[in-house]
Amino acid sequence: MTEQEQPHEQRHSIELTDPRALRAYAHPTRMTLVGLLRKSGPYTATQAAELVGESVASCSYHLRMLAKYGLVEQAPGGKGREKPWRATARFTEWPERSEDAAVAQAADALSAAVAEHYFQRVVRAIENRHTLPAEWREAEEFGDTLLHLTPEELTGLGQRIDELMRPYEERENDPAQRPEGARPVGILRIAFVDREE
Repeated sequence: MTEQEQPHEQRHSIELTDPRALRAYAHPTRMTLVGLLRKSGPYTATQAAELVGESVASCSYHLRMLAKYGLVEQAPGGKGREKPWRATARFTEWPERSEDAAVAQAADALSAAVAEHYFQRVVRAIENRHTLPAEWREAEEFGDTLLHLTPEELTGLGQRIDELMRPYEERENDPAQRPEGARPVGILRIAFVDREE
């Protein structure tokens, strides 16, 4: 195979620890672009602009900023200035806590921006539920549960959820493993100490 024909093996995750990278990724358009490239890229800046509703100049700028911090890279192919971009990893990780105040502040700001991004996606999904077939509307979940857990139990619960999802995650890179009728399903995992209790 030539270089252009070789499939791109995407890393599982990229970890951001530089406060500048954390702040750069916290931009809503940048999160949207990375998500788009992860799901269905590569795309040129022009193609991405059409899909996310931004100008080509804006997408080009944001893609260059994402590339600066290793979240995206130019993919083989394209002509002239129309170079395709692809995500470098399936997931982005950042510190849950840090002794460095700048890292801690930037990581918390990114977590808040991601939560806002998730909220907007959930609201759009709810607004468009009426367009789904009945079996999908009935299969979707929306709710919460209050559990009394120790830190160790919460960690263990997260690990068990990871184990449950792992066989389905393996389908992402191999469409042949997906059963007929499978569609992309966003699953949000948010667990926090409920201070209102």
